[in-house]
Amino acid sequence: MQHAVRGAQFNAGSSEGKTPGNQQAALEDHIVATWKSVREKLRGEFGATAYRYWLEPVALITVEAGVARLGTPTRAMRDWVSQHYLDRIQSFWHAEDPNVHFVEVVVAMPEGPVETGNGRKDTRNDGGSAKPSSAPGRDDHRANQASQAGQSRYEAGHYDSAGSRKSSGQSAGTSSISSTGHSQGHPSFPAPAGGRGAIGSMADDGISAALDPRYTFDNFVIGKPNEFAYAAARRLAEAESVPFNPLFLYGGVGLGKTHLMHAIAWHIRRTQPHRTVIYLSAEKFMYRFIRALRDKNTVDFKDQFRSVDVLMVDDVQFISGKDSTQEEFFHTFNALVDQGRQIIVSADKSPSDLEDIEERLRSRLGSGLVADIHATTYELRLGILESKAERQRVELPQRVMEFLAHKITANVRELEGALNRVIAHSQLVGREIGLEMVQDVLHDVLRASERRVTIEEIQKRVAEHFNIKVSDMHSARRARAVARPRQVAMYLSKQLTTHSLPEIGRKFGGRDHTTVMHAVRKVEELHTTDPSLSEDIDLLRRMLES
Repeated sequence: MQHAVRGAQFNAGSSEGKTPGNQQAALEDHIVATWKSVREKLRGEFGATAYRYWLEPVALITVEAGVARLGTPTRAMRDWVSQHYLDRIQSFWHAEDPNVHFVEVVVAMPEGPVETGNGRKDTRNDGGSAKPSSAPGRDDHRANQASQAGQSRYEAGHYDSAGSRKSSGQSAGTSSISSTGHSQGHPSFPAPAGGRGAIGSMADDGISAALDPRYTFDNFVIGKPNEFAYAAARRLAEAESVPFNPLFLYGGVGLGKTHLMHAIAWHIRRTQPHRTVIYLSAEKFMYRFIRALRDKNTVDFKDQFRSVDVLMVDDVQFISGKDSTQEEFFHTFNALVDQGRQIIVSADKSPSDLEDIEERLRSRLGSGLVADIHATTYELRLGILESKAERQRVELPQRVMEFLAHKITANVRELEGALNRVIAHSQLVGREIGLEMVQDVLHDVLRASERRVTIEEIQKRVAEHFNIKVSDMHSARRARAVARPRQVAMYLSKQLTTHSLPEIGRKFGGRDHTTVMHAVRKVEELHTTDPSLSEDIDLLRRMLES
């Protein structure tokens, strides 16, 4: 393991009686033991098969400045490990060694004998420094640069009396990372090369959620349904002042809201490291507020959230009906706006359509720029598949991509999951990717997507057809021009979804299940006596089912 700890230095006062050679050996043993322990935990959690195919080939390159850098022989393996195992690797490693806060995966393997965690020495390369795999490409070049920047060493440092690791030249009274993820005395950890390979928290104290390294602007596929939201997010991320406040992103599940929010955070973190950023879900905001109330520590809570430069809150609809949390969020919102700080919010509906949200908060949320992300089109889904396949260096037949883009229409997340299953099956079983293979592997997904229609989609289609607002579906208005389309939407929700009557009622402004039952019976009756309405219903059904 000399490649991983070369050049380590120690504080003379904390290592009295030990020779540099003994210190070096002790440090090597500690790193090797930590890595082996992490590997064993991964084997136990994910099983022998997954471990053998994906985790056993991963080798430790370097541990330095709180960052553990791992190497994989190929880009496909790096992406797979980053997507499916990196969060657990980071969690296990931090549990073993609290001084390691960040784990990075690059396409590079160290030269010479390497400890891979399975008790064997792996000899992959010859030479004097960490080298990238032979697969060509720009990402490999970036990974090589990231690997060589560490030059396979454990960075010079020492341990204070409490066992906390300090980099050389850093005074004992200086924290290496501030509460917002920015360094005091040296640069903060950069985003991973190419935007992938590591998941790092923006706040050491657990306020900010981890950022997904895959979610960068470079990896976002732009199409007509999301081009406005992308342009707004990019403009905000690149601006040094506040262009619009707040930025409110909304759209259905898996359409890219979280991707854009992570991309904004990565970009600001890389280009404006002096700005403090907090990204978290509305649910976590509520949890921290409740804990502050319980601990009678609301002053610190307010200081934490009202002193940042950029506050990003995902899925704000989860504070619906939580009056105390809404009030605190409202005051936090006002305090940040008054200071000229940036706020970014996402939800599954527009501000005007959010249910059980105070009117004053709803008004504030809609006072900035509201950008919606529409359901994906066939062309956008095809572009996403082509982009994903290219990044993973996988050859996908055009017919297969067209088939997937046509069949899996629910959201991008499901489309990516289907593609990952196909690629994994091909690599693990050795079966060539073809149309028959895809239909076999994804039979359950394809069957489920055959007739998957959401209540939100039904409401939107019916509102467009009858020329009313989607918000009228949830309102208390009883005018016939509104009530009849609402009844039609309830009827179609009962016919085309698996939701129960109470669930449907809740989606229509919290109505009772008996109201839904009455609507279904009324529309069934009109279906046979009103030819015009019957034609409308049949047309809507065909549109939704197609």
